[in-house]
Amino acid sequence: MILLCAFVFSLRLCVKPVLLFHEGKPHNWHDLIRAWSFEPLVVISLIISALLFFLGLYRLKGRSIRTWEALCFALGWLALFVALVSPLHAWGQVLFSAHMTQHEVLVLVAAPLLVLGRPLIAFLWALPLDWSRSLGNIARLRWLNRLWRTFTIPLVAWLVHAVALWVWHIPLLFEAVLYHESVHTAQHLSFLISALLFWWALIHGPQGAMGYGAAVLYLFTTSVHSGVLGALITLAGSVWYPSYVGLTNSWGLTPLEDQQLGGLIMWIPAGLVYVIAGLALFAGWLREADLREMKRERLELAP
Repeated sequence: MILLCAFVFSLRLCVKPVLLFHEGKPHNWHDLIRAWSFEPLVVISLIISALLFFLGLYRLKGRSIRTWEALCFALGWLALFVALVSPLHAWGQVLFSAHMTQHEVLVLVAAPLLVLGRPLIAFLWALPLDWSRSLGNIARLRWLNRLWRTFTIPLVAWLVHAVALWVWHIPLLFEAVLYHESVHTAQHLSFLISALLFWWALIHGPQGAMGYGAAVLYLFTTSVHSGVLGALITLAGSVWYPSYVGLTNSWGLTPLEDQQLGGLIMWIPAGLVYVIAGLALFAGWLREADLREMKRERLELAP
Protein backbone atom coordinates (compact mmCIF):
# COMPACT_ATOMS: atom_id res chain seq x y z
CA MET A 1 0.00 0.00 0.00
CA ILE A 2 2.83 2.38 0.84
CA LEU A 3 4.48 1.71 -2.52
CA LEU A 4 1.19 2.38 -4.31
CA CYS A 5 0.71 5.69 -2.50
CA ALA A 6 4.31 6.66 -3.25
CA PHE A 7 3.68 5.90 -6.91
CA VAL A 8 0.50 7.99 -6.93
CA PHE A 9 2.20 10.99 -5.40
CA SER A 10 5.32 10.72 -7.55
CA LEU A 11 3.15 10.98 -10.63
CA ARG A 12 2.37 14.53 -9.62
CA LEU A 13 5.89 15.48 -10.65
CA CYS A 14 5.13 14.59 -14.25
CA VAL A 15 1.84 16.35 -14.93
CA LYS A 16 0.69 19.82 -14.02
CA PRO A 17 -2.80 20.11 -12.55
CA VAL A 18 -5.73 21.08 -14.71
CA LEU A 19 -6.93 24.29 -13.05
CA LEU A 20 -10.39 25.60 -13.78
CA PHE A 21 -10.06 29.06 -12.20
CA HIS A 22 -8.05 32.24 -12.81
CA GLU A 23 -4.41 32.44 -11.71
CA GLY A 24 -4.66 28.88 -10.43
CA LYS A 25 -5.90 30.12 -7.03
CA PRO A 26 -9.48 30.46 -5.75
CA HIS A 27 -10.18 33.99 -4.51
CA ASN A 28 -13.88 33.53 -3.70
CA TRP A 29 -16.53 30.84 -3.32
CA HIS A 30 -17.31 30.90 -7.04
CA ASP A 31 -13.66 30.17 -7.84
CA LEU A 32 -13.49 27.51 -5.14
CA ILE A 33 -16.41 25.52 -6.51
CA ARG A 34 -14.57 25.18 -9.82
CA ALA A 35 -11.14 24.59 -8.30
CA TRP A 36 -10.82 20.86 -8.92
CA SER A 37 -7.22 19.70 -9.35
CA PHE A 38 -7.58 17.17 -12.14
CA GLU A 39 -4.04 15.88 -12.34
CA PRO A 40 -4.63 13.10 -14.88
CA LEU A 41 -2.16 10.53 -13.59
CA VAL A 42 -3.28 11.02 -9.98
CA VAL A 43 -6.92 10.58 -10.95
CA ILE A 44 -6.09 7.53 -13.07
CA SER A 45 -4.04 6.02 -10.24
CA LEU A 46 -6.88 6.53 -7.79
CA ILE A 47 -9.28 4.85 -10.21
CA ILE A 48 -6.90 1.92 -10.74
CA SER A 49 -6.43 1.43 -7.00
CA ALA A 50 -10.22 1.37 -6.49
CA LEU A 51 -10.72 -1.11 -9.35
CA LEU A 52 -7.94 -3.38 -8.05
CA PHE A 53 -9.37 -3.38 -4.54
CA PHE A 54 -12.92 -4.19 -5.51
CA LEU A 55 -11.83 -6.76 -8.11
CA GLY A 56 -9.73 -8.47 -5.45
CA LEU A 57 -12.62 -8.22 -3.02
CA TYR A 58 -14.91 -9.89 -5.55
CA ARG A 59 -12.44 -12.72 -6.11
CA LEU A 60 -11.98 -13.22 -2.39
CA LYS A 61 -15.78 -13.65 -2.03
CA GLY A 62 -15.86 -12.46 1.55
CA ARG A 63 -12.72 -14.29 2.69
CA SER A 64 -9.81 -12.52 4.47
CA ILE A 65 -11.34 -9.04 4.15
CA ARG A 66 -14.42 -8.28 6.21
CA THR A 67 -17.18 -5.85 5.28
CA TRP A 68 -16.06 -3.18 7.73
CA GLU A 69 -12.50 -3.37 6.38
CA ALA A 70 -13.76 -2.85 2.83
CA LEU A 71 -15.74 0.13 4.08
CA CYS A 72 -12.62 1.54 5.76
CA PHE A 73 -10.69 1.32 2.49
CA ALA A 74 -13.53 3.02 0.60
CA LEU A 75 -13.62 5.88 3.11
CA GLY A 76 -9.82 6.17 3.12
CA TRP A 77 -9.82 6.29 -0.69
CA LEU A 78 -12.48 8.99 -0.56
CA ALA A 79 -10.35 10.97 1.90
CA LEU A 80 -7.42 10.80 -0.54
CA PHE A 81 -9.72 12.03 -3.29
CA VAL A 82 -10.83 14.96 -1.13
CA ALA A 83 -7.25 15.87 -0.22
CA LEU A 84 -5.77 15.57 -3.72
CA VAL A 85 -8.54 16.28 -6.22
CA SER A 86 -11.25 18.31 -4.52
CA PRO A 87 -11.10 22.13 -4.19
CA LEU A 88 -9.42 21.66 -0.81
CA HIS A 89 -6.12 21.10 -2.64
CA ALA A 90 -6.27 24.43 -4.47
CA TRP A 91 -7.66 26.23 -1.42
CA GLY A 92 -4.46 25.38 0.42
CA GLN A 93 -2.60 27.64 -2.01
CA VAL A 94 -4.36 30.73 -0.68
CA LEU A 95 -5.21 29.82 2.93
CA PHE A 96 -2.79 28.31 5.40
CA SER A 97 -5.76 26.99 7.39
CA ALA A 98 -7.01 25.09 4.33
CA HIS A 99 -3.53 23.68 3.81
CA MET A 100 -3.49 22.44 7.40
CA THR A 101 -6.91 20.87 6.90
CA GLN A 102 -5.59 19.03 3.84
CA HIS A 103 -2.67 17.67 5.87
CA GLU A 104 -4.97 16.48 8.65
CA VAL A 105 -7.19 14.70 6.13
CA LEU A 106 -4.14 12.84 4.81
CA VAL A 107 -2.65 11.98 8.21
CA LEU A 108 -5.68 11.48 10.45
CA VAL A 109 -8.37 10.28 8.05
CA ALA A 110 -6.90 8.68 4.91
CA ALA A 111 -3.89 6.95 6.51
CA PRO A 112 -5.61 5.09 9.39
CA LEU A 113 -8.60 4.11 7.25
CA LEU A 114 -6.36 2.70 4.51
CA VAL A 115 -4.38 0.75 7.10
CA LEU A 116 -7.58 -0.67 8.58
CA GLY A 117 -8.78 -1.61 5.09
CA ARG A 118 -5.76 -3.89 4.45
CA PRO A 119 -5.89 -3.28 0.67
CA LEU A 120 -2.69 -5.18 -0.12
CA ILE A 121 -4.54 -8.50 0.20
CA ALA A 122 -7.18 -7.42 -2.31
CA PHE A 123 -4.58 -5.95 -4.67
CA LEU A 124 -2.68 -9.25 -4.81
CA TRP A 125 -5.87 -11.21 -5.53
CA ALA A 126 -6.80 -8.77 -8.29
CA LEU A 127 -3.49 -9.24 -10.13
CA PRO A 128 -2.66 -12.18 -12.39
CA LEU A 129 -1.25 -15.14 -10.48
CA ASP A 130 2.26 -14.80 -11.94
CA TRP A 131 2.42 -11.14 -10.94
CA SER A 132 1.25 -11.93 -7.41
CA ARG A 133 3.91 -14.64 -7.06
CA SER A 134 6.61 -12.29 -8.33
CA LEU A 135 5.59 -9.60 -5.85
CA GLY A 136 5.52 -12.22 -3.10
CA ASN A 137 9.07 -13.27 -3.95
CA ILE A 138 10.20 -9.64 -3.84
CA ALA A 139 8.56 -9.19 -0.44
CA ARG A 140 10.55 -12.17 0.87
CA LEU A 141 13.90 -10.53 0.17
CA ARG A 142 15.87 -10.48 3.41
CA TRP A 143 17.00 -6.86 3.21
CA LEU A 144 13.48 -5.68 2.38
CA ASN A 145 12.00 -7.64 5.28
CA ARG A 146 14.60 -6.23 7.63
CA LEU A 147 13.90 -2.69 6.41
CA TRP A 148 10.14 -3.16 6.84
CA ARG A 149 10.49 -4.61 10.34
CA THR A 150 12.71 -1.70 11.35
CA PHE A 151 10.41 1.04 10.13
CA THR A 152 7.29 -0.59 11.57
CA ILE A 153 8.72 -0.76 15.09
CA PRO A 154 6.28 1.56 16.90
CA LEU A 155 9.01 3.77 18.35
CA VAL A 156 10.74 4.15 14.97
CA ALA A 157 7.47 4.84 13.16
CA TRP A 158 6.54 7.37 15.84
CA LEU A 159 9.88 9.14 15.46
CA VAL A 160 9.72 9.22 11.64
CA HIS A 161 6.22 10.68 11.75
CA ALA A 162 7.16 13.29 14.35
CA VAL A 163 10.24 14.41 12.40
CA ALA A 164 8.21 14.73 9.18
CA LEU A 165 5.58 16.82 10.95
CA TRP A 166 8.00 19.26 12.58
CA VAL A 167 10.54 19.60 9.78
CA TRP A 168 7.98 20.47 7.11
CA HIS A 169 6.60 23.32 9.22
CA ILE A 170 9.95 25.09 9.31
CA PRO A 171 9.12 28.37 7.51
CA LEU A 172 11.90 28.02 4.93
CA LEU A 173 10.72 24.59 3.82
CA PHE A 174 7.02 25.44 3.99
CA GLU A 175 7.60 28.50 1.83
CA ALA A 176 9.36 26.33 -0.76
CA VAL A 177 6.29 24.09 -0.85
CA LEU A 178 4.18 27.00 -2.12
CA TYR A 179 6.52 27.77 -5.02
CA HIS A 180 7.80 24.38 -6.18
CA GLU A 181 5.45 21.54 -7.07
CA SER A 182 8.19 18.95 -6.57
CA VAL A 183 8.72 20.14 -2.98
CA HIS A 184 4.97 20.17 -2.45
CA THR A 185 4.81 16.57 -3.63
CA ALA A 186 7.68 15.61 -1.31
CA GLN A 187 5.87 17.19 1.64
CA HIS A 188 2.59 15.38 1.03
CA LEU A 189 4.39 12.15 0.26
CA SER A 190 6.38 12.25 3.50
CA PHE A 191 3.26 13.08 5.51
CA LEU A 192 1.25 10.21 4.03
CA ILE A 193 3.98 7.57 4.10
CA SER A 194 5.07 8.43 7.64
CA ALA A 195 1.41 8.38 8.75
CA LEU A 196 0.83 5.01 7.07
CA LEU A 197 3.90 3.58 8.83
CA PHE A 198 2.78 5.08 12.14
CA TRP A 199 -0.77 3.74 12.01
CA TRP A 200 0.38 0.37 10.64
CA ALA A 201 2.88 -0.05 13.49
CA LEU A 202 0.20 0.73 16.07
CA ILE A 203 -2.67 -1.30 14.59
CA HIS A 204 -0.86 -4.25 12.98
CA GLY A 205 2.27 -4.30 15.11
CA PRO A 206 4.12 -7.53 16.02
CA GLN A 207 2.23 -7.90 19.30
CA GLY A 208 -1.18 -7.56 17.69
CA ALA A 209 -3.99 -6.36 19.92
CA MET A 210 -1.82 -6.90 23.01
CA GLY A 211 0.37 -4.06 21.73
CA TYR A 212 -2.53 -1.62 21.82
CA GLY A 213 -1.68 -0.68 25.39
CA ALA A 214 1.68 0.74 24.30
CA ALA A 215 0.03 2.23 21.20
CA VAL A 216 -2.07 4.44 23.48
CA LEU A 217 1.16 5.99 24.78
CA TYR A 218 2.41 6.70 21.25
CA LEU A 219 -0.91 8.29 20.31
CA PHE A 220 -0.90 10.41 23.46
CA THR A 221 2.64 11.66 22.88
CA THR A 222 1.84 12.36 19.23
CA SER A 223 -1.17 14.37 20.35
CA VAL A 224 1.06 16.31 22.73
CA HIS A 225 3.90 17.18 20.34
CA SER A 226 1.58 17.98 17.42
CA GLY A 227 -0.53 20.06 19.80
CA VAL A 228 2.57 21.95 20.89
CA LEU A 229 3.38 22.73 17.26
CA GLY A 230 -0.21 23.84 16.67
CA ALA A 231 -0.08 26.03 19.78
CA LEU A 232 3.18 27.66 18.68
CA ILE A 233 1.65 28.48 15.30
CA THR A 234 -1.56 29.75 16.90
CA LEU A 235 0.06 31.92 19.56
CA ALA A 236 2.80 33.34 17.34
CA GLY A 237 2.73 37.13 17.25
CA SER A 238 3.96 37.32 13.66
CA VAL A 239 3.27 35.61 10.36
CA TRP A 240 5.51 32.57 9.86
CA TYR A 241 4.65 32.05 6.19
CA PRO A 242 4.70 35.41 4.35
CA SER A 243 3.74 33.86 1.01
CA TYR A 244 0.12 33.90 2.19
CA VAL A 245 0.24 37.69 2.67
CA GLY A 246 -2.05 39.31 0.11
CA LEU A 247 -3.98 36.09 -0.57
CA THR A 248 -6.16 35.77 2.51
CA ASN A 249 -7.93 39.14 2.36
CA SER A 250 -10.47 38.00 -0.23
CA TRP A 251 -11.57 35.35 2.28
CA GLY A 252 -12.08 37.88 5.07
CA LEU A 253 -8.97 36.91 7.03
CA THR A 254 -5.71 38.62 7.75
CA PRO A 255 -2.61 36.45 7.23
CA LEU A 256 -2.13 36.22 11.00
CA GLU A 257 -5.76 35.21 11.60
CA ASP A 258 -5.45 32.57 8.88
CA GLN A 259 -2.29 31.26 10.51
CA GLN A 260 -3.97 31.17 13.93
CA LEU A 261 -6.92 29.25 12.50
CA GLY A 262 -4.55 26.73 10.88
CA GLY A 263 -2.70 26.29 14.17
CA LEU A 264 -5.98 25.74 16.00
CA ILE A 265 -6.97 23.04 13.49
CA MET A 266 -3.72 21.19 14.23
CA TRP A 267 -4.00 21.84 17.96
CA ILE A 268 -7.62 21.05 18.93
CA PRO A 269 -9.49 18.87 16.36
CA ALA A 270 -6.40 16.85 15.45
CA GLY A 271 -5.62 16.29 19.12
CA LEU A 272 -9.15 15.03 19.71
CA VAL A 273 -8.76 12.51 16.87
CA TYR A 274 -5.62 11.10 18.51
CA VAL A 275 -7.41 10.89 21.87
CA ILE A 276 -10.41 9.08 20.36
CA ALA A 277 -8.12 6.67 18.50
CA GLY A 278 -6.21 6.05 21.71
CA LEU A 279 -9.41 5.24 23.59
CA ALA A 280 -10.46 2.83 20.82
CA LEU A 281 -7.11 1.03 20.97
CA PHE A 282 -7.25 0.93 24.77
CA ALA A 283 -10.68 -0.70 24.57
CA GLY A 284 -9.28 -3.23 22.08
CA TRP A 285 -6.38 -3.96 24.43
CA LEU A 286 -8.76 -4.59 27.35
CA ARG A 287 -10.94 -6.85 25.20
CA GLU A 288 -7.94 -8.87 24.04
CA ALA A 289 -6.65 -9.17 27.60
CA ASP A 290 -10.05 -10.46 28.73
CA LEU A 291 -10.16 -13.01 25.90
CA ARG A 292 -6.70 -14.29 26.77
CA GLU A 293 -7.62 -14.58 30.44
CA MET A 294 -10.76 -16.55 29.55
CA LYS A 295 -8.73 -18.92 27.36
CA ARG A 296 -6.19 -19.40 30.15
CA GLU A 297 -8.93 -20.21 32.64
CA ARG A 298 -10.50 -22.72 30.25
CA LEU A 299 -7.18 -24.46 29.79
CA GLU A 300 -6.71 -24.68 33.55
CA LEU A 301 -10.20 -26.14 34.01
CA ALA A 302 -9.82 -28.62 31.16
CA PRO A 303 -9.05 -32.25 32.29
